Amino acid sequence: MKYALLFSLTILSSEVFGQDFDILLTDGKILDGTGNDWYRADIGIKGGRIQKIGNLSKASATVREDVANYFIAPGFIDVHAHIEGGEFRNPSASNFLLDGVTTVVTGNCGNSELDLSRYFNRLDSIRLGINVASLVGHNSVRKAVMGDARREPATDELQKMKNIVEKAMNDGAVGLSTGLIYVPGTFAKTDEIVNLASQAAAKGGVYASHIRDEGDQVAEAVQEAIAIGEQAGLPVQISHFKVTYKPNHGRSSQTLAQVEEARKRGLDVTIDQYPYVASSTTLDQTMPSWAFSGGRDSLKWRLDNPAERQKIKEDMLRQLKKKTLNDFSYAVIARFPKDTSLNGLNISEVNIKKGRKPTAANEAETIMELVAAADRTQMVFFSMADVDLERIMAYPNNMIASDAGIAVMGSGVPHPRAYGTNARVLGRYVREKKIISLQEAIRRMTSLPARKFGLKDRGLILEGLAADLVVFDPSTISDQATFSKPHQYASGIKMVLVNGTVAARDGQHTGTRSGKTLRHSSSN
Repeated sequence: MKYALLFSLTILSSEVFGQDFDILLTDGKILDGTGNDWYRADIGIKGGRIQKIGNLSKASATVREDVANYFIAPGFIDVHAHIEGGEFRNPSASNFLLDGVTTVVTGNCGNSELDLSRYFNRLDSIRLGINVASLVGHNSVRKAVMGDARREPATDELQKMKNIVEKAMNDGAVGLSTGLIYVPGTFAKTDEIVNLASQAAAKGGVYASHIRDEGDQVAEAVQEAIAIGEQAGLPVQISHFKVTYKPNHGRSSQTLAQVEEARKRGLDVTIDQYPYVASSTTLDQTMPSWAFSGGRDSLKWRLDNPAERQKIKEDMLRQLKKKTLNDFSYAVIARFPKDTSLNGLNISEVNIKKGRKPTAANEAETIMELVAAADRTQMVFFSMADVDLERIMAYPNNMIASDAGIAVMGSGVPHPRAYGTNARVLGRYVREKKIISLQEAIRRMTSLPARKFGLKDRGLILEGLAADLVVFDPSTISDQATFSKPHQYASGIKMVLVNGTVAARDGQHTGTRSGKTLRHSSSN
């Protein structure tokens, strides 16, 4: 009887503890993503999910990792990414992974794939290193129906756009995005966007907006985003929240108050931010949007027409004066595909390299030449102030997002946010400047974005949820990428797991790609 009981207990013990887990993280300090303080426990992972949390000292696993000196957080969720174009060229997505990011939301600023069913299937077939959710982009939708026309849509055109948005939502989009400084989105009036956002609202999606202006008219632009959410009846996400150029520095107190007022009225409006005082977009944005009406062929005609070219130049110089700038040295080339020797130079330096005298008018000519020569010249613009950055950072309904794509190591001179956004927040703004607490920063990177974008099994460390995890040292985590030397991975991250697989370890990609597409309204 004694031996029979012992045998039964042995069988029971084997069932509970014998090779229970694929991976066992032992003795870690767990920051669960709720904003609560850390606690110490083991995490047992099996089948890509967190199976057990607690004292698992008697359990066995295929891989056992002692992480007693590290914190464990949910994988970071970057709600504002632009991976289109980079996902098939560099599917490992190492720049995101080595910054602790396990999930991105792409399709931002109004630009996305339109056939999301096909897109998601392609992503699943190649297995990216990270998980991907996508918005459907208003600019892409409008361009498919109306081209670059500078007018309101006809009734049938609006219906076609609504149909595209509805299909994208049915295919798994998490919402609608706009980029209202970009052609052709900038030509759309508010009512058009409300109509399309209503299609996203009907499917439980969000409205994510690169608002119409981040400078002189920033308050009006924030209010428009809020009004669209209220009229269409859906949550609002204001992208890369900021105020730009010296005359507007300090106005973040006003724009944050607008967000809070809308929240008090019951609108679910939140924001995201990257922790740098420089932005990044195309060189086209230094020119008036009307110059691009009708597409690149129409732009070429205008640039070849002396009278039209002069109008464009005058508009550029007028805008420069409003920014209280004397020249275009604030604009630095990140990637000029026609001549890579220009990468890393500002427009003033390029102008001199071309043999022109250093005047703003000559620099405007240089810009027009560069824009005519290449469809997309990526830039870095130094336009913000630390006072606004830190005030926005302290706001509790603010997520951390890179506004970056999948980088290729050594290619161009991209914005450093592509490599170090999350590590910079945890190193500079948590540890050094103490703008926010560690647990609050983790909440902003995990559960807050998961809740907002409907990623139901991500963003928290809970039994049963997907095992997307980041193991890091809070005393050493730091960004290494700089504006002059951006191609440097973050430091202080011990391990990154994506769907229960170790994707990165000690600053190196492991070679595995275990990401998946996260389709809205699916089980994810």
